[in-house]
Amino acid sequence: MAESSTDFSHLMARAGGELARQTAPPLPAGLYAVATPIGNLGDITLRALAVLARADIILCEDTRHSRTLLAHFAITAPMRPYHEHNAARERPRVLAELAEGKRIALISDAGTPLISDPGWKLMREAIDAGHRVEALPGASAPLVALTIAGLPTDAFLFAGFLPPKSAARQTRIRELAGVPATLVFFESPTRAPEAMADLAAVLGPRPAALARELTKLHEQVLRGSLDGLAAELAERPVKGECVILVGAPVVTAAIDDDVVAHLQRALADMSLRDASKAVSEALNVPKNRVYELGLQLRQSGGDDGADDAES
Repeated sequence: MAESSTDFSHLMARAGGELARQTAPPLPAGLYAVATPIGNLGDITLRALAVLARADIILCEDTRHSRTLLAHFAITAPMRPYHEHNAARERPRVLAELAEGKRIALISDAGTPLISDPGWKLMREAIDAGHRVEALPGASAPLVALTIAGLPTDAFLFAGFLPPKSAARQTRIRELAGVPATLVFFESPTRAPEAMADLAAVLGPRPAALARELTKLHEQVLRGSLDGLAAELAERPVKGECVILVGAPVVTAAIDDDVVAHLQRALADMSLRDASKAVSEALNVPKNRVYELGLQLRQSGGDDGADDAES
């Protein structure tokens, strides 16, 4: 039996027709935040192509990088760099051009603009000035990684990049330890092993994943526990930009029992507030949960410590 085949000519005609429809009307003046592919150029949307092709100016983090994308689709709109080092100088110029009725597209090196990329101050000031602003959705590395990590997606926190130094990084991780959601971080391949080691040291063996080279030829997702992934990265460093995902903390009866035992010892010398903070940091349990157990301990008569002046 012959293998069935699909005639893609109709699909190509429909796509071409839709692009023609998108580009037919004039593009209104305003600021357009345009998502671009994070790797696979096929992930560009027809609407993104239509806006980029009609823009008066395309603001890019790196014009050399963006030139590859624009040349691939024969887009010849003028590009201009807009990045963290020149944003303060460029922003008034861009706002003046918007006031003149220019159509300006903002893109990042990859993915959705303003997500750990420069641009939010420009967007905020454009809004305050009453200019038209639009966002064109598309690829976003945190969402792609979250989709394929195999971790809960009902609640998640994108926390950008962790600090580069270990002490500051561990402090930041402790601040996020009690967040009841999947944590999502960006990380460079050179710092990924150290970051994973610090995550494991602070958070323990939580389920986690590391996604790299998303949508590209060598896409890879490593899944396991934080300590297991830390050991794997120590032996086999990775290449390519990474997204690290960490599962939410799990509070069980056994953990609560451990918290209560630590609280009973701590409350012999500390106020409930200080004891809650100390036990929270020692066990990586949310402080509000520790404090709640401390209150229950007091009500049951299991704490003979002095009362706190809580406000």
